[in-house]
Amino acid sequence: MSEKLHPKTADDLRELMGRAIGPSSWQQITQEKINAFAELTGDRQWIHVDPERAATSPFGGTIGHGLFTLSLGPMLTEELMDFGGFAHSLNYGYQKVRFPSPLPVDSRIRMSFEITDVADVKGGIQLTMTQTFERDGQEKPVCVAESLGRFVEA
Repeated sequence: MSEKLHPKTADDLRELMGRAIGPSSWQQITQEKINAFAELTGDRQWIHVDPERAATSPFGGTIGHGLFTLSLGPMLTEELMDFGGFAHSLNYGYQKVRFPSPLPVDSRIRMSFEITDVADVKGGIQLTMTQTFERDGQEKPVCVAESLGRFVEA
Protein backbone atom coordinates (compact mmCIF):
# COMPACT_ATOMS: atom_id res chain seq x y z
CA MET A 1 0.00 0.00 0.00
CA SER A 2 1.16 3.52 -0.74
CA GLU A 3 1.88 6.22 1.80
CA LYS A 4 -1.28 8.17 2.67
CA LEU A 5 -1.36 11.69 1.24
CA HIS A 6 -2.74 14.74 3.10
CA PRO A 7 -3.65 17.57 0.69
CA LYS A 8 -5.20 20.65 2.28
CA THR A 9 -5.64 23.05 -0.66
CA ALA A 10 -6.59 23.09 -4.32
CA ASP A 11 -2.94 23.79 -5.11
CA ASP A 12 -1.91 20.66 -3.17
CA LEU A 13 -4.31 18.65 -5.34
CA ARG A 14 -3.07 20.30 -8.54
CA GLU A 15 0.49 19.27 -7.63
CA LEU A 16 -0.71 15.66 -7.57
CA MET A 17 -2.31 15.76 -11.03
CA GLY A 18 -1.05 13.06 -13.36
CA ARG A 19 0.58 11.06 -10.57
CA ALA A 20 -0.47 7.45 -9.99
CA ILE A 21 -1.73 7.18 -6.42
CA GLY A 22 -1.98 3.78 -4.82
CA PRO A 23 -2.57 0.99 -4.88
CA SER A 24 -4.73 0.48 -1.81
CA SER A 25 -4.66 -2.66 0.29
CA TRP A 26 -6.26 -5.80 -1.12
CA GLN A 27 -9.93 -6.39 -0.29
CA GLN A 28 -11.25 -9.96 -0.17
CA ILE A 29 -14.60 -10.35 -1.93
CA THR A 30 -16.68 -12.94 -0.11
CA GLN A 31 -20.14 -14.33 -0.84
CA GLU A 32 -21.26 -12.82 2.47
CA LYS A 33 -20.27 -9.31 1.30
CA ILE A 34 -21.98 -9.83 -2.07
CA ASN A 35 -25.13 -11.09 -0.33
CA ALA A 36 -25.14 -8.13 2.06
CA PHE A 37 -24.88 -5.72 -0.90
CA ALA A 38 -27.70 -7.58 -2.68
CA GLU A 39 -29.93 -7.27 0.39
CA LEU A 40 -29.09 -3.61 0.90
CA THR A 41 -29.83 -2.67 -2.73
CA GLY A 42 -32.53 -5.21 -3.55
CA ASP A 43 -30.44 -6.45 -6.51
CA ARG A 44 -30.69 -10.20 -5.91
CA GLN A 45 -29.98 -11.37 -9.47
CA TRP A 46 -28.97 -15.04 -9.41
CA ILE A 47 -25.49 -14.41 -10.90
CA HIS A 48 -24.66 -12.63 -7.64
CA VAL A 49 -26.49 -14.64 -4.96
CA ASP A 50 -27.16 -18.19 -6.23
CA PRO A 51 -23.85 -20.11 -6.17
CA GLU A 52 -25.43 -23.32 -7.47
CA ARG A 53 -27.02 -21.73 -10.53
CA ALA A 54 -24.04 -19.40 -11.09
CA ALA A 55 -21.72 -22.43 -11.20
CA THR A 56 -23.29 -23.29 -14.59
CA SER A 57 -22.73 -19.77 -15.96
CA PRO A 58 -19.79 -18.71 -18.13
CA PHE A 59 -18.23 -17.24 -14.94
CA GLY A 60 -18.25 -20.60 -13.12
CA GLY A 61 -19.66 -19.04 -9.95
CA THR A 62 -21.14 -15.92 -8.48
CA ILE A 63 -19.74 -12.49 -9.26
CA GLY A 64 -19.90 -9.22 -7.37
CA HIS A 65 -22.21 -6.49 -8.62
CA GLY A 66 -20.49 -3.79 -10.64
CA LEU A 67 -22.01 -1.23 -8.30
CA PHE A 68 -20.61 -3.16 -5.32
CA THR A 69 -17.14 -2.65 -6.77
CA LEU A 70 -17.84 1.03 -7.42
CA SER A 71 -19.15 1.48 -3.87
CA LEU A 72 -15.72 0.51 -2.49
CA GLY A 73 -14.20 3.60 -4.16
CA PRO A 74 -14.74 6.09 -1.32
CA MET A 75 -13.32 3.73 1.31
CA LEU A 76 -10.27 2.90 -0.79
CA THR A 77 -9.74 6.55 -1.72
CA GLU A 78 -9.76 7.49 1.97
CA GLU A 79 -7.20 4.78 2.60
CA LEU A 80 -4.86 6.50 0.13
CA MET A 81 -5.66 10.17 0.71
CA ASP A 82 -6.83 12.08 3.79
CA PHE A 83 -9.12 14.98 2.89
CA GLY A 84 -9.49 16.03 6.55
CA GLY A 85 -7.63 19.28 5.87
CA PHE A 86 -10.58 20.57 3.86
CA ALA A 87 -13.54 22.26 5.56
CA HIS A 88 -16.03 20.17 3.60
CA SER A 89 -16.06 17.51 0.90
CA LEU A 90 -18.67 15.42 -0.86
CA ASN A 91 -19.07 12.86 -3.60
CA TYR A 92 -20.48 14.81 -6.55
CA GLY A 93 -20.93 11.85 -8.90
CA TYR A 94 -19.33 10.04 -11.81
CA GLN A 95 -18.79 10.98 -15.44
CA LYS A 96 -17.86 7.54 -16.80
CA VAL A 97 -18.02 4.09 -15.27
CA ARG A 98 -17.03 0.86 -17.01
CA PHE A 99 -16.83 -2.76 -15.80
CA PRO A 100 -14.39 -4.41 -18.25
CA SER A 101 -14.13 -7.74 -16.40
CA PRO A 102 -16.11 -9.64 -13.75
CA LEU A 103 -15.40 -9.80 -10.02
CA PRO A 104 -15.68 -13.48 -9.03
CA VAL A 105 -16.49 -14.42 -5.47
CA ASP A 106 -13.38 -15.13 -3.36
CA SER A 107 -11.18 -12.85 -5.46
CA ARG A 108 -9.21 -9.87 -4.19
CA ILE A 109 -9.33 -6.34 -5.52
CA ARG A 110 -7.51 -3.09 -4.86
CA MET A 111 -7.71 0.40 -6.29
CA SER A 112 -5.37 3.07 -7.61
CA PHE A 113 -6.31 6.47 -8.91
CA GLU A 114 -5.01 9.45 -10.82
CA ILE A 115 -6.16 13.04 -10.37
CA THR A 116 -7.01 14.25 -13.86
CA ASP A 117 -8.49 17.68 -13.12
CA VAL A 118 -8.86 20.24 -10.33
CA ALA A 119 -11.32 22.94 -11.41
CA ASP A 120 -12.61 26.01 -9.64
CA VAL A 121 -16.38 25.90 -9.11
CA LYS A 122 -18.71 28.17 -7.19
CA GLY A 123 -17.85 27.81 -3.51
CA GLY A 124 -14.83 25.56 -3.93
CA ILE A 125 -13.16 23.13 -6.29
CA GLN A 126 -14.15 20.06 -8.25
CA LEU A 127 -11.72 17.16 -8.23
CA THR A 128 -11.84 14.63 -11.06
CA MET A 129 -10.03 11.36 -10.56
CA THR A 130 -9.86 8.17 -12.56
CA GLN A 131 -10.19 5.17 -10.26
CA THR A 132 -8.95 1.79 -11.47
CA PHE A 133 -9.99 -1.35 -9.59
CA GLU A 134 -7.79 -4.35 -10.31
CA ARG A 135 -8.37 -7.99 -9.46
CA ASP A 136 -5.47 -10.08 -8.18
CA GLY A 137 -4.14 -12.19 -11.06
CA GLN A 138 -6.24 -10.47 -13.76
CA GLU A 139 -4.69 -8.07 -16.26
CA LYS A 140 -7.94 -6.36 -17.31
CA PRO A 141 -9.42 -4.06 -14.62
CA VAL A 142 -12.69 -4.90 -12.90
CA CYS A 143 -13.82 -1.27 -12.95
CA VAL A 144 -12.60 2.07 -14.27
CA ALA A 145 -14.53 5.09 -13.02
CA GLU A 146 -14.16 8.83 -13.44
CA SER A 147 -15.16 10.14 -10.01
CA LEU A 148 -16.10 13.73 -9.16
CA GLY A 149 -15.68 15.28 -5.73
CA ARG A 150 -16.43 18.78 -4.46
CA PHE A 151 -14.17 20.38 -1.84
CA VAL A 152 -14.14 23.57 0.19
CA GLU A 153 -10.82 24.74 1.59
CA ALA A 154 -10.58 25.34 5.34
